[in-house]
Amino acid sequence: MGIDGLDGRIIVLLAREPRIGVLEMSRRLGVARGTVQARLDRLQSNGVIRGFGPEVDPAALGYPVTAFATLQIRQGQGPDVRAHLATVPEVLELHTTTGSGDMLCRLVARSNADLQRVIDRVVGFDGIVRAATAIVMENPVPLRIIPLVEQAAEDEERT
Repeated sequence: MGIDGLDGRIIVLLAREPRIGVLEMSRRLGVARGTVQARLDRLQSNGVIRGFGPEVDPAALGYPVTAFATLQIRQGQGPDVRAHLATVPEVLELHTTTGSGDMLCRLVARSNADLQRVIDRVVGFDGIVRAATAIVMENPVPLRIIPLVEQAAEDEERT
């Protein structure tokens, strides 16, 4: 599903000011409140907007160490490994991948020593054969979506 310019402006405004109300959004965008509400409802139902929760910094919660672990798993163990990793609070994301590993997970820990505890918990499951871990030194381009939203809206406007 593509987005148009108004969808893009709604998403950008909501991302920059997550506590903004629909009425204020409609005023700033110069469109009717019902239009903004209908667009938000459609963007949600189509899965473009997945939530409105707060953006939480793991470091501020006491987890300043971030690492990525590439996991190799036993054939046929994918569902069990996924279920296991879902029980580890320090696993923030899990992706299945192609290439040398089968899964890539983003982990956080309280320290480098604590990272060892997290890794031991992650790999302490029979379905995981091997793990290779890389510790993040810095994050110069944090997860961002707004440039992609703006590009998608521009692309849709051009077609």
